[in-house]
Amino acid sequence: MSRTILAVLAIVLVGSNLRAAVDYESDIKPLFQEKCGACHGVLKQEGGLRLDAGSLIRGDESPNGLLDFDQPADSELIRRVATSDPDERMPPEGEGTPLSAQQIELLTQWIKLGAPSPPNEEIIESPSEHWAYQNPTRPELATDIPEPWSSNPIDVLMFDQWRQSQLAPVPPADPSMALRRLHLDVTGLSPTREDQAEFAADPSTDAWRQRIDRLLDDPAYGEKWGRHWMDVWRYSDWDGYKNQLRGSQRHIWHWRDWIIESLNVDKGYDRMIHEMLAGDEIAPEDLDTLRATGFLVRNFHTSNRDIWLDATVEHTAKAFLGMTIACARCHDHKYDPISQREYYAFRAIFQPHRVRTERLPGEPDTLKLGLPRAYDADLKAPTYLYVQGNEKNPDKEHPLDPSVPEIVQAPFAIEPVSLSYEASRPFLRNYIEAEDIASAEKQLTSAQKALRESDDKQNAITLQQVTVAEANLQFIRQRWAATKAKIIGVEASDSETSEERTSAKDLAVQAANSERSLLFQRSLLEVLKQRKAVAKAKESKETDKAKKKTAIDAATKKLAEVEKKLVDSSVALVANDAKFTPVGKSYPSTSSGRRTALAHWITNPENPLTARVAVNHIWTRYFGQPLVPSVDDFGLRAPQPVHHKLLDWLAVELIENDWSMKHIHRLILQSRTYQLASSATVESEGTFAKNAEMDPDNLLFWRANVRRLEAELVRDNLLAIAGTLDQSMGGPDIDFKQGETTPRRSVYFRHAYEKQMPMLVVFDAANPTDCYRRSESIVPQQALALANSPLAIDQSRTSAARLSAEASDDPAFVTEAYTAILGRAPSDSERSACESFLTHQATLLADSKKLSPSPGAAKTTVPPATDANLRARENLVHVLFNHNDFVTVR
Repeated sequence: MSRTILAVLAIVLVGSNLRAAVDYESDIKPLFQEKCGACHGVLKQEGGLRLDAGSLIRGDESPNGLLDFDQPADSELIRRVATSDPDERMPPEGEGTPLSAQQIELLTQWIKLGAPSPPNEEIIESPSEHWAYQNPTRPELATDIPEPWSSNPIDVLMFDQWRQSQLAPVPPADPSMALRRLHLDVTGLSPTREDQAEFAADPSTDAWRQRIDRLLDDPAYGEKWGRHWMDVWRYSDWDGYKNQLRGSQRHIWHWRDWIIESLNVDKGYDRMIHEMLAGDEIAPEDLDTLRATGFLVRNFHTSNRDIWLDATVEHTAKAFLGMTIACARCHDHKYDPISQREYYAFRAIFQPHRVRTERLPGEPDTLKLGLPRAYDADLKAPTYLYVQGNEKNPDKEHPLDPSVPEIVQAPFAIEPVSLSYEASRPFLRNYIEAEDIASAEKQLTSAQKALRESDDKQNAITLQQVTVAEANLQFIRQRWAATKAKIIGVEASDSETSEERTSAKDLAVQAANSERSLLFQRSLLEVLKQRKAVAKAKESKETDKAKKKTAIDAATKKLAEVEKKLVDSSVALVANDAKFTPVGKSYPSTSSGRRTALAHWITNPENPLTARVAVNHIWTRYFGQPLVPSVDDFGLRAPQPVHHKLLDWLAVELIENDWSMKHIHRLILQSRTYQLASSATVESEGTFAKNAEMDPDNLLFWRANVRRLEAELVRDNLLAIAGTLDQSMGGPDIDFKQGETTPRRSVYFRHAYEKQMPMLVVFDAANPTDCYRRSESIVPQQALALANSPLAIDQSRTSAARLSAEASDDPAFVTEAYTAILGRAPSDSERSACESFLTHQATLLADSKKLSPSPGAAKTTVPPATDANLRARENLVHVLFNHNDFVTVR
């Protein structure tokens, strides 16, 4: 039997047990990509051999003799991967680890089957032909789609694909489940009892659409979806110990607030990218926009500039482009068309940038409050290629100019950006001068008040404190006048005649003299204070002569030191130069424009990646499964997705609608595809069973995927259902240790390396280092967190009291509890069990003599009810908070 007939026969035997043991797409192709792709793929073909497609491995076009279908174990392919001879083994030494015995057995079994692979597997002749590097085009929509599937383009595309795959649409979800799913997906908060009653009275299509609009307009939308994008953009609060700074920056919560606010006003996704990468260049004076550069600030690493820049390169490419550029740091990318030189040229875009902290109104101390932002510090900073990625071995003979990977054919043009005085000299912001002068005036007023209230009006120290405060106010006023005159040509004058105006040089001399006078007066004050300290030490009633002498000696030594400073400052008084301490730090008046050019390149409609990556992330959060599984890697190892038409349609729709993410949200939420049921009813059991047999992994989205609530939403909904959630927005990050006691939404708590709320970590919160797609685990600690957490217990007690106010008896309470906590009515069996539990539990709790305290009980803030019936209800609510449906979106 010929190789071709064997291969075809193997493809036909999809349902056989032998075929089920090895799968080309999941077992074989990834294996060849990992072990062979670097040398035998589209980028490189060592020995003229390509192994990136089944037909090429079999040699359908030109036999390559790799496979022996009669004796699979004797195939040349198996021999080369199984040999112990380092000169013969593939992959070669230094190019990868040898195949395991299990992997070799998989290959052998695959060959035994005839080396089957999909007949339409994509084979490209050039990397530029890869689907992700082709500009997305809006596909033609089928015109013969029946109602109600023809009204939404998403449904049209999905129905057409189901039809081709012989799948039948399943019914929509129960209205109560659909409503709960919608609220949790858009705002992260369960629908209230009023929401549910309103929707139950009118579950029409129009009511559904109106509710979508209402939820997208709810500020909670920005908080919910802000957390999603914070995952992708690697949000991290400052990482350090006490005042130590290791990573990110203090006050980066300003960026978090910018994300939430931008989403709520539906700022275009393209504009968000522009502001995050180059807000300091496109709106250099706008503090609100400067917050966005937290995207760059977050990558700060105090110990190593290379770590900082490498992280910036890697995650800019992954987050916005789905490109794994970082793989080319040490050598040319093994799988994608990105050279090592291109990696460092991309890095050169970020080479000049640094981080500084702007002073904000009301607080001069930037340790307490400030705005961390990016700026270009050194436009001449060179970028060198590190030979083999070794930072100690830069190729200084060939500095690299900033550029982007050639594989993406979109315009990239750099234009330097001139910055205003206020942007390059942030201390010129009006509020800073006003606050400095006001602070000095306050100090003078305080000193004068102290003198007036003093019993000794001639006290030298009190008098000198007034003199110092007066000198300080004079210096601050003259320093500001001199600074503005020097920088922007503003001259001080009490008259409008030019002859009487004071020149910038004279103002500088005045400021310098005032500063020297201030230093002298401060030194004199210190001398007066220290002389008093010496006298106090000498007059001390300390009986221990040794201790008294030590105290006198110490005070006398300190007096000598401050007297020397007084002498030095008095000598300085005779100087007549113009040197004075500047008001603030000045920065470059020109920015490179590199990051602006990058932002425009990323968001150019001719860039084929950006919109696709964005809509893929949005789709993933709604459906629990992405259209492109490798959400941060759209490179050559990412096969054309099953739903490439839908992906492209959404990408084009995003671009053509001004990059409005809310527009994409509405399209998805209004689709029947989004509203499908996740599980079968008696009526739909046959459809579910047939579809599940043909597509067990739900790759075609013929039903809704059951999803676990994100960690933050588990906590937030405990509070929301109890009515205790504080929905105030924004502000500084809250210590994660207060997560059990502070009822703010989880997005506002500190989120950094080793600084995460334990309850959120247990429920798979985002890793601050890298989290393009969250994983879901099932571990005992999750059940323990909801069972033993003081927060869960407190909110159970509060919820029970709140729900009891709406329920006159136990049956009514059970209904209210299920509706509020699980978003649905109880089944008959659940109702019976709950009512029996309430009766039995109340009986047990009524006799306090039979009760004993639980050892190791949680330290709660809400005491248990004294009434046995209400306490039983508290226990039932606690049980329902531990129900799987509470932490599940169906």
